[in-house]
Amino acid sequence: MADGLDRLWTPHRMTYISGGDRPEGGYERPGGCPFCLAPQRSEPENLVVARGEHVFVVLNLYPYNPGHLLVCPYRHVADYTDLDDRETAELAAVTQTAMRVIRRVSSAHGFNLGMNQGGVAGAGIAAHLHQHVVPRWGGDANFMPVIGRTKVLPQLLGDTRALLASAWPS
Repeated sequence: MADGLDRLWTPHRMTYISGGDRPEGGYERPGGCPFCLAPQRSEPENLVVARGEHVFVVLNLYPYNPGHLLVCPYRHVADYTDLDDRETAELAAVTQTAMRVIRRVSSAHGFNLGMNQGGVAGAGIAAHLHQHVVPRWGGDANFMPVIGRTKVLPQLLGDTRALLASAWPS
């Protein structure tokens, strides 16, 4: 019997929900850590937007909003207090640049910035520190995520990466 509801299929999220993309040994080892592996992958598949000396910027594979970026140190460290002074300074500066670039290309009205330190704090990959840069727009938390528990993302990740990377200052 039809229930009168429309369906918005997002099958790519099932991998995330089921944990099907988690490596067998977990994320604790750099060899199984997606943040350690991303900068080593070829350009079309790595989703890396920009590279610095100590940190890099990568699109979140399961974004909250279009343009959701992660600023990650190259070094496999879990805790913010494990960063050295140079990594800390570059992480802050690159986060500011990320905000400027996102504002320029997509006119974000605001941002959520944050680090979840440890699994109990909500870190999906607690073994490798990463700073979230989530662009926000007025009305972006409409009925879909609230009622339908579904997020609508109007742009493919590859297209988002290309847009942000081309706008990133060299």
